[in-house]
Amino acid sequence: MKTSKLKQFLGYLLFFLTTAFIVTASFITYEIVKRQSPQIISIALIITIFEISAVLTIADVIRRKIMIERPLKEILDATEKIALGDFSVKLKVRHKYGSYDEYDLIKEYLNIMTAELSKNEVLKSDFISNVSHEIKTPVAVIKNYSVLLEKENDPEKRAQYRRELVHASNRLSSLVGNILKLNKLENQELLVEKKAFRLDEALTNAILAFESELDKKEINLECELDEMTIVSSESHLEIVWNNLISNAIKFTENGGTVRVRSRFEDGYATVEVSDTGCGIDAETGKHIFDKFYQGDTSHSGEGNGLGLALVKRVIDTLGGEISVKSEVGKGTTFTVRIK
Repeated sequence: MKTSKLKQFLGYLLFFLTTAFIVTASFITYEIVKRQSPQIISIALIITIFEISAVLTIADVIRRKIMIERPLKEILDATEKIALGDFSVKLKVRHKYGSYDEYDLIKEYLNIMTAELSKNEVLKSDFISNVSHEIKTPVAVIKNYSVLLEKENDPEKRAQYRRELVHASNRLSSLVGNILKLNKLENQELLVEKKAFRLDEALTNAILAFESELDKKEINLECELDEMTIVSSESHLEIVWNNLISNAIKFTENGGTVRVRSRFEDGYATVEVSDTGCGIDAETGKHIFDKFYQGDTSHSGEGNGLGLALVKRVIDTLGGEISVKSEVGKGTTFTVRIK
């Protein structure tokens, strides 16, 4: 860093000039009193050296107070507040950008750190609030239907209540599972094991897992899967395919169409999952990968808003790209590119 080298040079120069000044002052004093007795000469030299040293010491103390101790105390006070959870700390730098000293750099880095910590604290609070809200719904359903099941004697209604209990339990299980997966992806240094596998076969297996849902809604399935071998994490990408295909089916009306296409393009393995469903508007598109965000509330009971957040995190972890194109009433296309 240029500023540090300049300060180091100026420090050496100041030390040299101080030493030279004391020696020069001593010689001048000696020249003035050299005709006096040795005792007077010695006393004069000692007094001169003492006075100059005292002045320089006082000057150095003032310099240290202003240049070192004051900014150091500001930094220490700030770190203490941060340690106690106060992320509103904002330190002022003393010099203009480009002329920062070490203390300015520390302050600037602390300001950046507190800004990020403050964002994370807000996200953490929102996450906890959203998790609490999402868990509350299936728990309430389980509680209510359990009470009804205990009091009901009609076999048909009991069967209906049991189905609702299973559905709510599955939803709760899915929510907890997605939270754990997302937490693992976000808060751990993942050592993703990559190996060669057939992408077209992995996509075929993912599609077959939704065969009953496709049949139930009489959805037309169109597949165009080029034979392709890639090197990546098959297990992590399974999360991506399952979520994208599940969403395509969920948001496509009965008798609609879901298309899955894979090809090698511009050095990337490219996978497109399209549907002819309700589509999403521009505002929803901005938040579609946010945790717990659900643009279409009519389908909110079928998910928990974590699926696409998981997808985005997996793709980022694997070093890929994901984009979405959609038009309200005409469907949505998710495009995944894997290097």
